[in-house]
Formats: sequence, C-alpha cells, structure tokens
Amino acid sequence: MSVNEIIEKLNLKVFYLPQGTMRDVKGGYTSDLLSDVMGHAEEGQVWITLQTHKNIVAVASLKELAAIVLVKGFVPEAETVEAAIAEEIPLLGSDLGAFELSGKLYDLLK
Repeated sequence: MSVNEIIEKLNLKVFYLPQGTMRDVKGGYTSDLLSDVMGHAEEGQVWITLQTHKNIVAVASLKELAAIVLVKGFVPEAETVEAAIAEEIPLLGSDLGAFELSGKLYDLLK
C-alpha cells in the first residue's frame, strides 16, 4: 500500500507531500521517543507521533521511513515543514489519538 492510499483511506491531513510520491508502506511504528524510533523503527514504516519539532524529520530521514503522521490534531512547527520539504519526507496529520490511528493503520496493512 502506498502513502497516497493511506492518506485517502485514513483521511489524513497533508502538511507536506513530495510531488509524485508513491512510497510503499511496509508497516507502522508508534512512539514519541526519538531514541526509540532510531533504535527500532524500520525502513518503509509510517511513524505515528505527537512530536512536532524538526528533529522528527531528521530521524525519519535517517531511518528511511515512509512518512510521519502527527496525531491529536497537532500541527507541525514551521521549521518542521521546512525540514520535511528539504528531506522530501511526507508529513501528515490526524485528529485521532495514537492508539486509534495505530489500530486503523494496522487493519489496513494486515
């Protein structure tokens, strides 16, 4: 399943989406600790978090994640959007909490 399909099926907000992105999503990872994501997230996963600062983009780029999804209606800081553009990392959002969004993503990908 592609990032674009997940955006549509989960009704996600788009803060930044690289032109023509069709990245495949291989799973999901939910965490708010950068060190946890660096140590355990895998390439191609969608990262679900409530963190909004620009360091999330650096971690997502390092781990080659498919996208970042902010939960609970959180909005990324301007610097975060700028970093997402520079690194071409899809930056998305949802009004759902992390638990509910994780379950919906899991259902889509299983």
